[in-house]
Amino acid sequence: MVDDASRDAESGATGGGPSTDASDGGLSDGPESHDASPDAVPPSSYVLVVLGAVSYLLLMANWFALAAFLEPIGRGLGLSDTQAGALVGAVPLTYVPLSLLSGLALDRIGARRGIALAVGVFGVAQLLRSATTGFPGMLATTVLFAVGATGITFGLPKLVASVFPSQLLGTMSTVYILGSYAGTAAAYSVGRAILGPALGGWRPTFRVLAGAALAFLVVWLPVAAWHARRHGTPYGDEAESDFALGSLRVDVTRVFSHRVMRLLVVVGTVYLLLGHSLQGWLPTLAGARGAAPARAAAVATLFVVGQAAGTVVVPPLSDRLGRRREAVVACGGAALLGIAGLVVGRSVLAASVAAVVVGTGVGGVSPLVRAIPTEIEDIGPALTATAVSLVFAVGELGGFFGPFLVGGLRDLTGSFAPGLAVLAVGALAMVTAGLRLPEI
Repeated sequence: MVDDASRDAESGATGGGPSTDASDGGLSDGPESHDASPDAVPPSSYVLVVLGAVSYLLLMANWFALAAFLEPIGRGLGLSDTQAGALVGAVPLTYVPLSLLSGLALDRIGARRGIALAVGVFGVAQLLRSATTGFPGMLATTVLFAVGATGITFGLPKLVASVFPSQLLGTMSTVYILGSYAGTAAAYSVGRAILGPALGGWRPTFRVLAGAALAFLVVWLPVAAWHARRHGTPYGDEAESDFALGSLRVDVTRVFSHRVMRLLVVVGTVYLLLGHSLQGWLPTLAGARGAAPARAAAVATLFVVGQAAGTVVVPPLSDRLGRRREAVVACGGAALLGIAGLVVGRSVLAASVAAVVVGTGVGGVSPLVRAIPTEIEDIGPALTATAVSLVFAVGELGGFFGPFLVGGLRDLTGSFAPGLAVLAVGALAMVTAGLRLPEI
């Protein structure tokens, strides 16, 4: 897979792939040499990805600000519990119909432009959310926010695939994934705990967060434009493409029909199933095991710590060893072991250890589902955004229904065990799909 992707990067894949150089600025002065050596990567490419991580941080800080302030927002707008839940689930649910369209667009307009547009959209949406006065307005602006969010989710894998060789994809994907974790934490630790009290509520906090996102464009736009003029997209595709229906249909067919992509859809669905389910239910599960509220929250925090550890360790190690299949299998195995620990362990300590283990598996596979499509024959950098968007279009169904099933089965049985069993089956499916991935 790596060899095939490298050949495509050097020669430019044919068959209707998008023109990344042209779409990112109409550049003809990009580097002539497509040397795949990490030493050939200019320092400014690393700067660009670090800025990309900042864009992800800002996205997640704005995204989870709604959840962090859900109680005062609900009181202020007179929301029912059902309406509040709909708002929390609106962004991931919007990904299901929108993802593929967003990926196709990003593969045509290019990552640098796409990320700028995405930040502008979610920044404006957050600003509008700060001024809403009822449920319909908050729902509409949250859906608009989701439109911008997809541009970051799929634009960053496209960016990394365009400016880095295949042997650095896992490592550089780790950089922006860590930005997303920092943003989620910032929504609660900075937004809710510091900005909310200091500024006088959720509305001014939303305005400040929106302003931070829009101010980021002052940095991103000149840096990205300079990088585009100076370096182009050395590992991107150079074939011509447009928004014509035939071109879109060809790209979708290439992605949907690929066997490896179907396996990655399974892996991505399980990744989102586990992540959303455990992030939402771990505090309640720990409380059911006798943990005080603060300790229950700490168990959920340990899950995030495990995710960060997996993200930092697994993808770079996979890059160094040149082993993607084994990495996916190991992550699925860790998730399965951690879930088993949550089922069997009855103490808060056992739940804490299990949360770290399962978090390591979930965090480790997160960058891989974004990096592997670039290395797949007939996909490559040209269709990275479309391929990753397919994973999320299907996978967010798991992200939406996972928490629902865990809660519903607990209502029916009075126990978390049936819901955890569903998650364990998912982890086993990840292991099985990983074993069937081609050897690298």
